Amino acid sequence: MSLSEATGARGSSAEEEPLHVASRLHAFNRFELKYLVPVEQAAEIRDELAERMDRDLHSPVGGYGVWSLYYDSPQLRFYWEKIEGLKFRRKLRVRHYGDLDLVSDESPVCVEIKQRVNRVTQKRRITLPYAVARQLCDARQMVEHTPKESPFVQEVLDLVVRLDLRPTAITGYQREALVGRDADTGLRVTFDRRIRGRDRDFHFGTPGAENRFTLPPHMSVMEIKVNERTPHWITDLAARRNLSLIRVSKYVQSVEAFGLAPRSVFHVREEDCPPPVPLPTPTPERSARDDAPLKAGAQ
Repeated sequence: MSLSEATGARGSSAEEEPLHVASRLHAFNRFELKYLVPVEQAAEIRDELAERMDRDLHSPVGGYGVWSLYYDSPQLRFYWEKIEGLKFRRKLRVRHYGDLDLVSDESPVCVEIKQRVNRVTQKRRITLPYAVARQLCDARQMVEHTPKESPFVQEVLDLVVRLDLRPTAITGYQREALVGRDADTGLRVTFDRRIRGRDRDFHFGTPGAENRFTLPPHMSVMEIKVNERTPHWITDLAARRNLSLIRVSKYVQSVEAFGLAPRSVFHVREEDCPPPVPLPTPTPERSARDDAPLKAGAQ
């Protein structure tokens, strides 16, 4: 289908938008810093951050599921833009928050364009019913929208048609989120664990779909997101805990884990993240022997 054919079925998009209706559009710019940390250490860092940050109202204890369907061209254009480090690059995805068992055609999802301009990450998205999102991104058909939403919807449809985008990989993980308070209201820190995905069964509601880990399950991605400047106490925490910045993309991990492209320098290898060695279970005799120096030193 050509873009001109697709845009012809615009429906009621030209209708005036009532002033009292909240827009489904959302856009924001920010800087993002990523760290790869063991799950146990991430829990310690989260507890320390909680002394100066609040739990996101949408983040229950234990976190919430985040599932993203990424679209790419047959030649993996968006993947290679990331690998080549283009200063301007973008990708298209459909994202669902929550349990996949509850997904239906009416479930709200976000159709999102995430792009990088130099060091700034920009996100623009619109919330649509899942069936409508599939109509736009999979069927390549124009969907009903308001005049305010038109530029974004047109851009999504143009990308899908012009670049022949198609579902390429799904990623999923469990996320816990903290938000800054007082002077740090623009600060957000997320912890993503159990990062997994699949390269088939692209409907979110596919029963029995099999996912596999694309990052070692004992590792998590900690991400610091700020509007302008990272608070000094955050950088002090990272230095004190010897955290190292890492360039990691969950989409890139999925593409390479499933053999859709050669593994790159941006791929996190499992052999580089060995699981922690469990400590031996102490016997009563050994416990008494190990405690002896401590007791002697305390006297």
